Amino acid sequence: MAMALSENKQKMLRGELYHAFTPELIRERRRCSHACNIFNNAGDVPRRRLVELWKDIIGDKRSLPPQSPDPEEDEALLVDESWVEPPVHIDYGTNIRLAPKVYINFNSTFLDTCPITIGSRTIVGPNVSFFSGTHPLDPELRNGTAGPELGGDIHIEEDVWIGGNAIFLPGVRIGRGATVGAGSVVTKDVPPFSVAAGNPARIIRKLESSLDPSCKAQPTTGDKSSIITGAEKPMAEFAESLEHNETR
Repeated sequence: MAMALSENKQKMLRGELYHAFTPELIRERRRCSHACNIFNNAGDVPRRRLVELWKDIIGDKRSLPPQSPDPEEDEALLVDESWVEPPVHIDYGTNIRLAPKVYINFNSTFLDTCPITIGSRTIVGPNVSFFSGTHPLDPELRNGTAGPELGGDIHIEEDVWIGGNAIFLPGVRIGRGATVGAGSVVTKDVPPFSVAAGNPARIIRKLESSLDPSCKAQPTTGDKSSIITGAEKPMAEFAESLEHNETR
């Protein structure tokens, strides 16, 4: 039977003011730190072992399919499992939810004070940070380790692409099929099927996709360069437009 959550932890998960340096939460962060160290230093191990170590970090108790003696067949059994590259840096782990076929490149950071969810088939570049925790602006209230903290959920929907070194702040939602450019600092929601980039990130293009139920455009049959190009092209075009406006 699962233990009842303390009032302080319930406040944390709701994004309300709570205290992080209680014995309960210090213990949970230490557990996660230990699990991350094992994952990060696993070395050249089979895919199944890395998946098991990741599940230890996030507290996922669900069983994997029975192991096949053939290594390639065994990897095929795990095709729907998220693929997370070490190293990772995580506060609690148990507040992270990854849907099937998510890819997280190396050196990701999850400050999972509040829930962080990532939808199916989302691709995350290296050095991406998800900060669901924050601190009061008032330094008297903030009061170092003796003061309270707070936060907000981060939701990344399905089929999102996130470029390297992007940062997500508390309370944001990234819509399905969106692209977030490298180095972006995301401070507010990104609509589905759009490209956002910059610091702070802003919408620079609407995407046309057959996955978008609101898009009436027919699938491209001619020049497909606009749909197969990376986020660097709209980012470069946006930078050029800013430079043009500054010189006017």
